[in-house]
Amino acid sequence: MNNKKPEILGAEIVAQSRLFKIEQVHLKFSNQVERHYERMKGNNRGAVMVVPVLNRDTLLLGREYAAGTHSYELGFPKGLIDPGEEAHEAANRELQEEIGYGSKKLTHLMELSLAPGYFASKMQIFIAEDLYESQLEGDEPEPIELAPWPIEKWQSLLEREDFSESRSVSALFLALKYLKL
Repeated sequence: MNNKKPEILGAEIVAQSRLFKIEQVHLKFSNQVERHYERMKGNNRGAVMVVPVLNRDTLLLGREYAAGTHSYELGFPKGLIDPGEEAHEAANRELQEEIGYGSKKLTHLMELSLAPGYFASKMQIFIAEDLYESQLEGDEPEPIELAPWPIEKWQSLLEREDFSESRSVSALFLALKYLKL
């Protein structure tokens, strides 16, 4: 298997919005084949998702509006890492903004990518334990509905139409592995 990365012959921004830039990249592969690819360029700050464990028996999820699917989705707290902020700090901030809890014990589980053929962004997945009540003001347009979920009923989450985000599903499995369930 050839592990040599293609040579980038050129790159240009072909579209841009408030959140994203679409970059067209001209590549030359080791077999001399040339292709143009488009990829989303994020802000390169990264993002976090947190699986909050209220006690050994209960996960905390939130239900919030998802513009991409025009639906309300059940998932774990998540958000961008602010400039100058470490990933674990962002994780604890997002917990407090979205579900009203902070964590005294955050454990990094894994770094995930979302569609690496198109996106360069990475998401740091954490599990949050030893929770305490703490509310910070977030940027959500409406309050996120807190949805406690019994860990023993984790499989029923997978049967719900509103629990479909791949990052939340992945985070659930990473948390279950960490908790040895």
